[in-house]
Amino acid sequence: MSNAAVPAPARTSGSDTAWALGAYALWLFSVAIGLWFRPLLPIDETRYVTVAWEMHLSGDWLVPHLNGEAYSHKPPLLFWLINLSWVLFGVGETAARIIAPLFTLGTLALTGVLGRLLWPGEAGRQAALIAPLIVLGSAYLLFFSTLTYFDLMMAFFALVGITGLVVARLRSMVLGFALFGLAIGLGVLSKGPAILVYLLPAALLAPIWAGSGWPMRYRPAWWYVGVVLGIALGAGIALAWALPAAKAGGPVFENAILWGQTAGRVRDSFAHKSPFWWYIPVLPLMLFPWVVWPPMWRAARALRDGIEPGLRLSLVWFVGGVVVFSAISGKQPHYLLPLVPAFALFLARQLDVCRAEIRQSDTWFPAAVLVLLGVMALAVPVALDVVGSGRLRTILPVLDTLAYDAIGALLCLAALPAFLLRLKARPHVLVLALLPVTFGPFLAVHLFVMPALRVSYDLLPAATALAAEQQNGRVIGFAGDYHGEYHFLGRLTKPFDEFEPREAVAWAAAHPDGLVITRHRELPTDRIRPLGVFPFRGRINVFWLGRDVAAHPEFFAVP
Repeated sequence: MSNAAVPAPARTSGSDTAWALGAYALWLFSVAIGLWFRPLLPIDETRYVTVAWEMHLSGDWLVPHLNGEAYSHKPPLLFWLINLSWVLFGVGETAARIIAPLFTLGTLALTGVLGRLLWPGEAGRQAALIAPLIVLGSAYLLFFSTLTYFDLMMAFFALVGITGLVVARLRSMVLGFALFGLAIGLGVLSKGPAILVYLLPAALLAPIWAGSGWPMRYRPAWWYVGVVLGIALGAGIALAWALPAAKAGGPVFENAILWGQTAGRVRDSFAHKSPFWWYIPVLPLMLFPWVVWPPMWRAARALRDGIEPGLRLSLVWFVGGVVVFSAISGKQPHYLLPLVPAFALFLARQLDVCRAEIRQSDTWFPAAVLVLLGVMALAVPVALDVVGSGRLRTILPVLDTLAYDAIGALLCLAALPAFLLRLKARPHVLVLALLPVTFGPFLAVHLFVMPALRVSYDLLPAATALAAEQQNGRVIGFAGDYHGEYHFLGRLTKPFDEFEPREAVAWAAAHPDGLVITRHRELPTDRIRPLGVFPFRGRINVFWLGRDVAAHPEFFAVP
C-alpha cells in the first residue's frame, strides 16, 4: 500500500517498552547459556583467542602472532579488543569470549536506532521496537551470537556504515560520510575488505533507494564525492595499522596483508568453487522461523502497493549483499549474518503496515515446525532400535535415550507460547511469541547436545597436560597443521615445533626427551604406551615420548 494509506499506529506504551527490554533480557540469557555450557570450539575460536594470548605475552599489538609466527589471515581488531578486556578484567576465558556477544548487543541496539531514522514518528518507534526482536529471533544469528568470530563485528560496523549513509542523505553529509568511512576502516580491521560488500551496494545505488522519497539535500555528484571520501577515510584508518605492521612483520607478512590475500581473493572470486545459487537453500535456514511465518509473505506481497525509501534501502542492502556474495567463489553461511538487520528492518516495517492482516493463528505454522522437530527427536530412540544404531549414528549426535526424550519435550514446550498467546495481535507481541521457536533449539543444543560433544571439543584437559610438560622443560613438537588449539587454554608460553607428519620420526630422533603430538583416527599401535590420548573432533590427538617414536618408525610412516 502507499504511504498515504498506512494507518497511524498506536502510540508506544509502557508495556511496549517492557517488551523491548525483554528482548535484551533474552540476549543476556542466551549469552549466559552459551558461555556456560559451550567450551571454546576448535579450531577457529581456540585459534583466535590464542592469537590474542600471544599478543598479550609479547606485548606486541602491532603484528599478531600464532605459534610464534606472524599471523596474517585476520586483521587485529578482535585481538586488540580481547586484550583490552584482559587489561580491564584480567586474563580469562569469559573476558575473551564476551567480545562477540557485546557486538551482538550493539547490533540489536543500532538496528533500533536505524529504524527510527528510516521512518519518522510512530512508524519509526514501531520499527525500533520490532526489528531488534527479529534480529535476536533469527535462528542462525542466535547460534553465532556467542561465538568468538568476526561476523557479528562486521554486522555492527555494517549497521554503522548504513546509518552513516542515511544521516548523509537526511541530515549532515559531513557526519554521515564520516560514520561511513569509520565503519569501513573498522570493518577492514575486523575482517578485511569484505565490509565493502555490505556497504557499497547501498552507497552506489542511493538514487534508487532515496530518489524523490527523501529530501535531496545535495546534487548526486556530491553524493559520490562523499562516498569516495568515505572510502578514503576507511582506507586511511586501515592503512594506519597495515603499513607499520607490514614494515615490522617482515617481507612475507607484508606481502600477505597488503597484496597476497586480497589479490588471491580477487583472482579466485569468480572461479565459482561453489555454484552461484549456493545461498538459496541457506537463506531459509538462516532466516528461520520468519521464513515460514505467513505475515512475512503477506508483507512481501504488500510491496505491490508501493515501496517507500526505507524499504528500498533495506532491499538494496540485503539483495545487493546476497548477489555479490553469490558471485564470489568462497561461500560460508555466516558471511550473510551482517545482512540480517536489513531483513529485520524490512519485515518490521511491513508488519506495521500490514498489521490489520496479522492473525494470532499466524504463529501456529512455525510452532508446528518446531513440534515436528520435537516429535522427530522423541522418535530417534525408537528408530535406533528398529533401523539399528550403526547407520543412524553416522548422522546423529551420540546421545542417550533420555537426552533425545528431553530434547523432544523441550522443543514441544518451546512451541507452546506461539499456540497459546491470546493478547491483542500487535506485531511485536506476535514476534515475541515466536522467539521461543528459536530459543528452543538453541537451548536443546546447549543443554543436551553440547555435553555429549564436549568430550571431543573441550581441549582444556589436553592443554593442561601440555602445560605441565612444558613447565617441566619438555620440548613439544606437533606433526601436522597446528592452529593454536592449546596455547591459550593451557596458558602455554613457548611455541611448538611444527612439522609435516612424515618428519615426525626425524624430529623425535633429534629430541628423544621431547613430546610429539600426532593425530589419528585410532591408535596406530598398542606396542607403545603414549603419554596421553585426547579426543579431538572425531579423531584423537596422541602425545608420545620422542624416543618411543624414534624407536618405532614403522608406526609413524606416512604413505
